[in-house]
Amino acid sequence: MDGKVTHLTKKGLQDLQERLEYLKGVKTQEIIKRIEVARGFGDLSENSEYDEAKREQQENEAEKFKIEQILKNYVLIDSDNLTTDVVRLGQCVVLYDYDFDEEIEYYLVGSSEANPLEGKISNESPVGAAILGKKKGEDVVVESPGGSFKYNIRDISIPQ
Repeated sequence: MDGKVTHLTKKGLQDLQERLEYLKGVKTQEIIKRIEVARGFGDLSENSEYDEAKREQQENEAEKFKIEQILKNYVLIDSDNLTTDVVRLGQCVVLYDYDFDEEIEYYLVGSSEANPLEGKISNESPVGAAILGKKKGEDVVVESPGGSFKYNIRDISIPQ
């Protein structure tokens, strides 16, 4: 990878470490067994089970490599030292969306933990980048591929 620093919460770090352990142990053993069984079917040139198991092995190796690279170069978001004076990584932020007249809550995390469906947005996303360093009560305009959106920062909190 490019040596990019990844910001991780304690939970995100734990999840990645557990995922890597699973991929190296259980998942690798499952794939090895599938390859052995598929080899028993004979001619490998037309053996779809073997081809599928080898493809899965490649995907597993790629995911392991990606996680290992993240774990080599990360910064832990220490929620113990966070304050709520300005928006920072590891905080929950309530935004008022002027266009939809509603409040939205986001948890600001590093890019490897982002999951918009769970309300986790990355500091690299348009909204995340726009609100970083801003204070409660400030308006922000977010420029995104879908246009510009105006929000007001209603609250900044530290998740428990």
